[in-house]
Amino acid sequence: MSFNIGLSGMRAASKDLNVTGNNIANAGTVGFKQSRAEFSDVYAASMLGSGKNPVGSGVLLSDISQQFNQGNINYTQNALDLAINGNGFFQVSNNGALSYTRAGYFGTDKEGNLVDNFGYNLQGYGVDDNGNIRTGQVSDLKIQTSSQEPKATTKVTQGFNLNSTNTEPVNTPFDPSDPLSYNSSTSTNIYDEQGNAHVMTQYFVKTGTANTWQMHVLVDGRNPADPVNSTAPATTALQFSPSGALIDPASGTSAITGWQPAVKNTDGTWSLNNAAPAAGLNMTLDMRGSTQYASAFAVNSVSQDGYTTGELAGLEISETGEIFARYTNGQSKVQGQIILANFANVQGLTPVGKTQWVQSFESGEPVRNPPGSGTLGSLQAGALEDSNVELSDQLVNLIVAQRNYQANAKTIETESAITQTIINLR
Repeated sequence: MSFNIGLSGMRAASKDLNVTGNNIANAGTVGFKQSRAEFSDVYAASMLGSGKNPVGSGVLLSDISQQFNQGNINYTQNALDLAINGNGFFQVSNNGALSYTRAGYFGTDKEGNLVDNFGYNLQGYGVDDNGNIRTGQVSDLKIQTSSQEPKATTKVTQGFNLNSTNTEPVNTPFDPSDPLSYNSSTSTNIYDEQGNAHVMTQYFVKTGTANTWQMHVLVDGRNPADPVNSTAPATTALQFSPSGALIDPASGTSAITGWQPAVKNTDGTWSLNNAAPAAGLNMTLDMRGSTQYASAFAVNSVSQDGYTTGELAGLEISETGEIFARYTNGQSKVQGQIILANFANVQGLTPVGKTQWVQSFESGEPVRNPPGSGTLGSLQAGALEDSNVELSDQLVNLIVAQRNYQANAKTIETESAITQTIINLR
């Protein structure tokens, strides 16, 4: 029996060496989770039980368990490298075969799909035609690399202060080329439906009536509704309360209706550039919050909702998995949302190589949600999770496994010597 006991001990020590060696070999593998060999003792049993003081029959390997503790987060220069800080796994698909990984090597293939370094598709929520995330519909994530369509300006929001100490201009008839015919002016870029930029200029003229101004608006120095034939501005009256608040227009907004974008020809004439419907474009000037105080004219804030054509300039991924595409026109667009999967028993996952696991009966069904929800960890873009192998611990394990192997070999050697003594009896 001692031979079998010694052999079982040597086999156990050899398994321990194999597990430790595999941990050491993968100390630099991103997303790798170390394992440990777990052993249990063996006792021989008879039909009537094992007796009061049974003699052991050796050792067996009861399990090789994986340790899913967090690895260090190592920052890289690749925006599509991803690390999970906390619980969860990336879900990837190989032609429909699902697997789970902590290795965040991701990039795009020739079709724009987000894939790992084995070409498996990263899974998440896609977006509809309006850019809304389709929550709950898991699919392959894809980056749209096409140009972003331009958008015509429909609203300009601004806040400004007109100097209440200003008086009526010296030259009363308004002339945009004569600074003495207006008190203040400001310009804003706006866009037509083809993405062409145009300059909208506002001129503010103090009137002889207390707290009342005239606002003259030109686009490219022309009449917004008839740029081919007229340089007359669109005009709106602005009235402020004695305390300096804008009270007219009552809603704080003014409309520029029927704007016809135009272009200047080489001979100096103007013609429509066909970047608007027949009835023209309509814009709202939102001036709520504008004031008339005794301080210099100043534009405090300005924004508009139009933009020109944009080319894809880069990608950003948030902690909760939203993928944002940045464009050269300063706009951004949601391209999808990465999901994470977790299991009731992660120890029950089956490793299949390539730093990936697959679902098993023991692991249970995956629970899929965006990062940061529930007990799931958050995402760190531009980073990778290092292997959780602690080399110093593994080197000590090597020494222990070697000692155990040698000790069990000594058991066999001693049993052999005893057996030889019995054989030599006369």
